[in-house]
Amino acid sequence: MEYSKLVAVTGLPGLFELINSKTDGAIVRSLDDKSTRFISSRIHNFSHLESIEVYTTGDNVNLVDVLNAMEKAPDKLPDEKDPAAIKNYFEKVYPEMDFERVYTSDMKKMVKWLEVLKKNNVEIKLSEQPEEEPVEEIQEEEEQVIEKSSKPKRKTTTKKKAE
Repeated sequence: MEYSKLVAVTGLPGLFELINSKTDGAIVRSLDDKSTRFISSRIHNFSHLESIEVYTTGDNVNLVDVLNAMEKAPDKLPDEKDPAAIKNYFEKVYPEMDFERVYTSDMKKMVKWLEVLKKNNVEIKLSEQPEEEPVEEIQEEEEQVIEKSSKPKRKTTTKKKAE
């Protein structure tokens, strides 16, 4: 199971593996009970874990950075029912987090998600994106296309045979 295929669904607890997407929703498999079902996009929103960012005092960071810091932390995960313990845990593990904009419920969700990811042996890493071409190369190609298209076309005429 790849981290890049995992989604969170609004209104539903836990994480899901995206099996297939359709125009009106998606087929997902729960990481908790392994059940597969169709989720309508008219009722729910899907968030890829790769696209989730966390507020920090500097630039926002990807959720992967926070989860990796949590994994490497010597402290064990806090009890998800104790908001004070959760906040203290994140103050130690990821002190750059903006605690005014990241709510305790969000931190609680991160703790639950890490537990689920560990239980399912998911490697927490971003998928590699192909590098974009430099802009200069694209401009050179466009100039060549313009030069080719601006050349005058040769007219060809056909002669009628005399009868």
